[in-house]
Amino acid sequence: MADGPKTLFIACGALAKEFLAVSKASGWDERVEITCLPAIWHNRPEKIAPGVQRKIRAGRKKFDRIFVLYGDCGTGGELDRVLAEEGVERIEGPHCYQWFAGTADFEKMMDEEPGTFFLTDYLARHFERLIIEGLGLDRHPELRDLYFGNYETLVYLAQTDDPGLERRAEAAAAFLGLEYARPRTGYGELVPSLTRFAEGAARA
Repeated sequence: MADGPKTLFIACGALAKEFLAVSKASGWDERVEITCLPAIWHNRPEKIAPGVQRKIRAGRKKFDRIFVLYGDCGTGGELDRVLAEEGVERIEGPHCYQWFAGTADFEKMMDEEPGTFFLTDYLARHFERLIIEGLGLDRHPELRDLYFGNYETLVYLAQTDDPGLERRAEAAAAFLGLEYARPRTGYGELVPSLTRFAEGAARA
């Protein structure tokens, strides 16, 4: 790609740090670019599909290939409808929890304990802003049990070994009144999916 980046990844802002880490480790810095939409939109999923569509249409002015790093993320199939209309592929799976845990392990966890609330590194880092403030629990603490009363366990899907993030995740579990578990998943299925997209684009 001597003429500059030709592949655009459109991602949820919650995945930016992980994407950049994989990109740097894989030597893609000169071949791909990423643009992100606000992670807080997970609290307003109706914004995701139209936001992604705007990014796709703007990206076509510069990039040859575009890939989307979103699950369905609560859009009720609307994101997939937009992607089919635009002819753009996204990473497989309903959400990032499945990618990080790996499909088989995630399905096993859900079978064993369907009442599970998941954190990633990003959500552990920004729990107060995205969950406590984003859901209004700081202003209306009585909503905690309304939102989380059916959960039993908080599972922190750790991408890194960061004691500070683990303390935040443990504090989040305590705040929500949930049991705590921490399997270290790393980047899981995100790496092979990104590699397939990026290296497939390089060969195109």
